[in-house]
Amino acid sequence: MRFPSEIVVDRFLPTARAMLARELSDRGLTQQEIADHLGVTQAAVSKYVGGDVTLETRFSEEPRLRSAVERIATGFAEGSMDAYEALGELLGVIRAFEDRGPICEIHEEQVPALAGLGCDLCVRGYDESVADERAVLSAVRKATRLLADESAMAEYVPNVGTNVGMALPHPGDELDVAAVPGRVHAMRGRIDVPANPEFGGSQHVARTILAANSVDSSVRAGLNLTTDDGLLAAARDRGIDPLAFDAGYDDRRERLESAFRERGAVPPVIYHEGAFGIEPITYVFGTDAVEATRFAIELASDAGDGS
Repeated sequence: MRFPSEIVVDRFLPTARAMLARELSDRGLTQQEIADHLGVTQAAVSKYVGGDVTLETRFSEEPRLRSAVERIATGFAEGSMDAYEALGELLGVIRAFEDRGPICEIHEEQVPALAGLGCDLCVRGYDESVADERAVLSAVRKATRLLADESAMAEYVPNVGTNVGMALPHPGDELDVAAVPGRVHAMRGRIDVPANPEFGGSQHVARTILAANSVDSSVRAGLNLTTDDGLLAAARDRGIDPLAFDAGYDDRRERLESAFRERGAVPPVIYHEGAFGIEPITYVFGTDAVEATRFAIELASDAGDGS
């Protein structure tokens, strides 16, 4: 566990001080004068000016910090800015960097549990809704690992790729559904997961999940596979009547909602046979991403056994 403030102390502050020390040195201030402005020793300034301090490039190359450093250096050199105003300048930069900026980026690297959350913990403080986001992302990550571990599933991955999606409770749109950006693809008999899941990482799978959830709120997850007679037969052997629907994308969410309501329930398996330029696709639903994926793997196993 690591706090964003540690990143500020360990990486931002040395970078900002070194940049400022070099700017002040270029403006003719002595190392002792620079030390007085920065609140550090003359020996520390010597290291800053001499290049002995490694800059964090994600900070030093940011225009906002570069601009703030130039303003502060000019103000100190001309006597038109004091330490209070300089702190205000740098605190503004820190707040910006914590709001989906480079501090946030480094924080996610050092605390993997934050990855993919679009975390704004530093900005809004602790929010219980973040727990829902974490749970959804964790479920999708686990589901994609299950897929990747089942090499037999590669033959059921469509040419367009597979995606596993899961919605937050009471979702509104695709941004409330987590999925894998770029989709999951089959490569040389194995499944490749190109990235960690993110909210808004899918459109078609997300819209299909949203259609199901609008009729049955317990259905919050699903994945797409290629339409295969063996998979559909395996579903029927389990007493499931897969729902066939039109392949067209226009108004698909609305058409699916209508079909589910007409059926009186959301079936665990729905499919279409494709159309011009549209590959045949089957969707498998579940209450969460892991359940949906495990069910899909079971269907594939049944289909492979011919049972």
